[in-house]
Amino acid sequence: MLAPLEVTVLRSGIPDTVPGRALNVCERGIAAVLAGELTPGDSVGVELQLPAASEPLRTRATVRYHDKLRYGLEFTALSAEQRNAIRDWAKGIKADAEPKEDTSSLVNAKEQKEIEVAKERVRAAVGGPRRRMQKKSGRRWLIAYALIGIVAVVFWWRWNQSWEELESGLKSSDAASAEKPQTEVAPEVMQKLLSHRVEPVYPAEARQQKLQGIIAVNIVVGRDGSVVSMRALNGPDLLAQAAMDALRWWKFEPYRINGEPAIVETTLAVEFKR
Repeated sequence: MLAPLEVTVLRSGIPDTVPGRALNVCERGIAAVLAGELTPGDSVGVELQLPAASEPLRTRATVRYHDKLRYGLEFTALSAEQRNAIRDWAKGIKADAEPKEDTSSLVNAKEQKEIEVAKERVRAAVGGPRRRMQKKSGRRWLIAYALIGIVAVVFWWRWNQSWEELESGLKSSDAASAEKPQTEVAPEVMQKLLSHRVEPVYPAEARQQKLQGIIAVNIVVGRDGSVVSMRALNGPDLLAQAAMDALRWWKFEPYRINGEPAIVETTLAVEFKR
């Protein structure tokens, strides 16, 4: 199945919605392709639109598996009503796939004997026409196999197109992040535009080593005010990494040039002291 799916994860208190498509659904969880990056262990919100369902299924799940764009999500807050909805949907799929019972075979022994006699008479009277009918039946089977092949090709094409759409979206996002800054902005100016700040975590190993100091980090801020790239300019690796781990979640009001949002570069300082 290919069902629309949205996964919401909190990143430093800010909801981030990742779109995707569900490949398989059961009472325990979902196998899906997502156009974003999640980490095994993340707790996420799930909104899934099951085929033929009037309302989307909304619940919580935990990321258990990650391989490129493929993810495995385990349900953690599925209600009894939602479990029944998934179970009923799965039974409907199974029932559609099962062959229908041939009730024409449910005849008594006398009727069966009469049928066999009639068959013998038909074979004797219409041997030639029957062979022609067999040929026609063979052609029907060939047509049926051809139709099945066409359906399989169309399904593969749609799946491949969906995959390419997801990958192209990720590539476009990466390309936008790689754009060069249009200007360099003074740190005090960018501080005034700061709208969301995440405090750095002092690494325990750095405390044990009695490391401290001010880490200068060069960052690039995108048109939407998010930090798209950064590099530490000084300091021990432990403190530099801790500083960048915090700065990547900072959010600014867009810096504008001639009234238009611009990609800018600035340098911020993060202090660590015992």
